[in-house]
Amino acid sequence: MWRGRITFCTIGRMSLDDNARDLVLGHCLREHGRRIHLHAVVIMPDHVHLILLPLRDQDGWPFPLVAILQCMKSATAHRINKRLHLSGPDWEEESFDHVLRSDESLREKCEYIRQNPVRKGLVQRAEQYRWLWVNPELLPGVGGE
Repeated sequence: MWRGRITFCTIGRMSLDDNARDLVLGHCLREHGRRIHLHAVVIMPDHVHLILLPLRDQDGWPFPLVAILQCMKSATAHRINKRLHLSGPDWEEESFDHVLRSDESLREKCEYIRQNPVRKGLVQRAEQYRWLWVNPELLPGVGGE
């Protein structure tokens, strides 16, 4: 089954405020265990990185990635627009995805996402970034490491 890293950006690289990033992170975490198994997510000021595995529906079929992303984007855009008294899309239509192959380490990819706010100079340590979540089973020292 497909497991991968997904990136989607705000339109015009518009910067999301703290409340909007809270909202997006909350939505991603609510999807964890519903339609996706979330490995990691970081909400940057103008884009989102996720590593996920689509779950299966009641008939055993994986939830389609396009439907998962459409739901994430539309639900968060609606709530952001309502809060800011705006209308229209907030997210670029296209998303970028990268399939994680068997020789790629899931932990390494999650660590790459975890360090994104540090690389961008937003914090000195990943733990300081409020809009970051990594599945605890993938953190160093957990799950057999």
